[in-house]
Amino acid sequence: MILEALGAALLGLALAWGAVHRMPDRLPVRGAVLTTGSLGAVFGALLAHGALGPGHVTATLVGALAVAAVLLSLLLRPANRRLRRSAAV
Repeated sequence: MILEALGAALLGLALAWGAVHRMPDRLPVRGAVLTTGSLGAVFGALLAHGALGPGHVTATLVGALAVAAVLLSLLLRPANRRLRRSAAV
């Protein structure tokens, strides 16, 4: 379980790092994003390990990535586009 948690933390950190470099203008401070990614992945690994039991390392890491991705998506802000509305409507 310790290695699963460490692997999940590293995968979550890598996912968050990729998100920070891909969309820096739509995310908050880098430290908050990296922390959210790694802690979200550890929490996801804990959930997946509890649901699946021992012996499902790959599925546990997939669950960890899924939870980390969901938590990182909650940090996204809308793009800086203005919607143009017609005055006739």
